[in-house]
Amino acid sequence: MTIAPGIDSAQTAFDSARYLAERFAETAADRDRDRRLPHAEVEYLSDAGLFALTVPARFGGPDLPPSTVAEVFRILATADGSLAQIPHSHYVYLTALRLAAPEGLQRTLFQQVLDGARIANAQSEKGGKTVAEVSTTLTRTPDGARLDGEKFYCTGSPYAHILAVLARDADSGEQVIAFVPAETPGITVLDDWNGLGQRTTGSGTVRFDDVAVPPGAVVPRSPAVSEPTGYGAFAQLLHVAIDTGLARGALEAAAEFVRTKSRPWFEASVDRAQDDLLVVQRFGELTVSVRAAEAALTVASAAVDTAFAEPGAEHAQEASIAVATAKVLADRAATEVPAALFEVSGTRSAGGDLGLDRFWRDARTHTLHDPVRYKVHHLGRSTLNRVPPPLHGVL
Repeated sequence: MTIAPGIDSAQTAFDSARYLAERFAETAADRDRDRRLPHAEVEYLSDAGLFALTVPARFGGPDLPPSTVAEVFRILATADGSLAQIPHSHYVYLTALRLAAPEGLQRTLFQQVLDGARIANAQSEKGGKTVAEVSTTLTRTPDGARLDGEKFYCTGSPYAHILAVLARDADSGEQVIAFVPAETPGITVLDDWNGLGQRTTGSGTVRFDDVAVPPGAVVPRSPAVSEPTGYGAFAQLLHVAIDTGLARGALEAAAEFVRTKSRPWFEASVDRAQDDLLVVQRFGELTVSVRAAEAALTVASAAVDTAFAEPGAEHAQEASIAVATAKVLADRAATEVPAALFEVSGTRSAGGDLGLDRFWRDARTHTLHDPVRYKVHHLGRSTLNRVPPPLHGVL
């Protein structure tokens, strides 16, 4: 069955995301508390076509722009910061596929995505000196390429049909991406992710023990990350969308709690907590933080759209600058607002049965993904010394 034709415009994507987010919000706290992996919920996302938004039109897909994907992520994150994270690497590696893979492999994998296939990353490793080091090896033999190694932070791997494995070519030393069916013999997916937040993303370990790689399923990574393609800006844009959505979700949860459950502080001399002038003032401050992040996300989304539509150094650099700016604002909002939720709501909001702490835990965990201090640094270099942002796939 072909999935994607159910979504043929940005508006239908947004409508589907809003409908599902509303449903997911009802059980998000329970999933988080029990650490129940959302297999059914991920299937709903697939059935709605929300894993196939960027499949190119020439392969039968809706070919929607980065801004649409980002808004879908933002909507989902207002309800559940884990569910919004699961499709992240799927879309990042669909972009790598479009930029670096030969036509035949693109046709094969994009069709699988249209039929409902999901891709998860097997990229990061624990043991290297830095996160950029890769020790997993791809060895070419007379019988085909083989993979050996161990990955961690493999978000989405328990839900994936295909794993995008970042490996080092044993012959050339270059980094390559191997697209391997998740059920290939020699692959072990471990549900050992124990983060304090984003508990159900499935970001655990994946091991590769002499795993056979399908013929023609290996592509070089460099065309995506070392050229001004907008690849890194798009990947970061989706992180911005998640943080922004978490901030908005926390703000709305706080407002609902104050309106329906909070008692006013006796010194306020009001009958309802929502009429306490100091509480109103704080909500105004938090609203500024959230709306600033949302506005920056809109600007960054437009810049990434342009970088994809009109490839070139100028547009790619502007996209990276816009996304870095948005990332800083979203990081601040995502950590400030969920923490302030308890400040404005009062002691009752700290009840463990309510699960309101998941917004802060999800945001605190997700914002550790890559440090915003380097975003600020690159912004400063760009403004002061006119140094263009680097091409390394994470800016």
